[in-house]
Amino acid sequence: MDIKVELAKTLKVKPDPSILTFGDYFTDHMFVMNYDKENGWHDARIVPYGPFSIEPSAMVLHYAQEIFEGLKAYRAPDGGITLFRPEENFKRLNSSCERLSIPPVDEEFVLEALKKLITIEQDWVPSAPNTSLYIRPFIIATDAHIGVHASHTYIFCIILSPVGSYYKEGINPVKIYIEDEDVRAVKGGMGYAKTGGNYAASLRAGEKAAAKGYSQVLWLDGVHRKYIEEVGAMNVLFKINGTVVTPMLGGSILPGITRKSCLELLRYWGVPVEERLIDVDELFEAARSGALEEAWGSGTAAVVSPIGEILFENENIVINGGKIGELTQKLYDNLTGIQWGRIPDPFGWVVKVL
Repeated sequence: MDIKVELAKTLKVKPDPSILTFGDYFTDHMFVMNYDKENGWHDARIVPYGPFSIEPSAMVLHYAQEIFEGLKAYRAPDGGITLFRPEENFKRLNSSCERLSIPPVDEEFVLEALKKLITIEQDWVPSAPNTSLYIRPFIIATDAHIGVHASHTYIFCIILSPVGSYYKEGINPVKIYIEDEDVRAVKGGMGYAKTGGNYAASLRAGEKAAAKGYSQVLWLDGVHRKYIEEVGAMNVLFKINGTVVTPMLGGSILPGITRKSCLELLRYWGVPVEERLIDVDELFEAARSGALEEAWGSGTAAVVSPIGEILFENENIVINGGKIGELTQKLYDNLTGIQWGRIPDPFGWVVKVL
């Protein structure tokens, strides 16, 4: 499929890269293609960034049939532009498509389309420390119909946003609140898919956490209400008595690409790793005994975010004196070093765009 290109006649003023926030600015162009049953995915194009025209009855607005991804482009020390494991993102995109009955995309084609879009928007990739170009591919259902079934038409789009740190704390430890009332996902549901419904389900608990002075919500499983699952925007990992323990993938949590990269790095270094059920009582007992040495979240937006405090019911635990741990720092330094091209990539994770 060819990609048509329509360039914007007027370009935006780029934000100051030294004060970039997260998710507030968008580049001049976007990639779009459409789907219908007669033509499959077609009409691939790069066009000026702007609104879609969809019917008020478009099914995405009523039945939430949509999925998305998140990855980043980085400015390398030599001025080039790279991506980090983008094939994993498009593989996960198709996994989400399957769960929500959306036609899959050609993973190789959309990666090439992304590279072409970034090449056009290359001046938007910032070079200031800890900045990057956030990439948001997404698919929405567009049938003009009221009735519960899978749509027959869709829009696939990629938009780009220059960003700074996801958390205002940066690499400083964040405070986490364990939700004990609401449930985000259960096995057999959509927890492993990257779809807006999972995030909408987390909003009320997020507001509750913010009112208590906590940055994020840590979810428990939806059946037993006692097993640690994930933080709202991140997977979660704990260092307990020298072993890194993280909740196993069981269909109710997102299979994070940064999580996967952390585990592969840890095993490469010879650090013991366990993917298993973690009871919240086990976690708090480990904290009381001093066995809980470090805790951190992992995700594309924040990369690695140390956790300094966790609140559950009426008990608050402070981890590693509220400071970033040695292993957490090592993971952050190595992941960001590989992503920004500051250190060698022994795994072949980095994909060059320019």
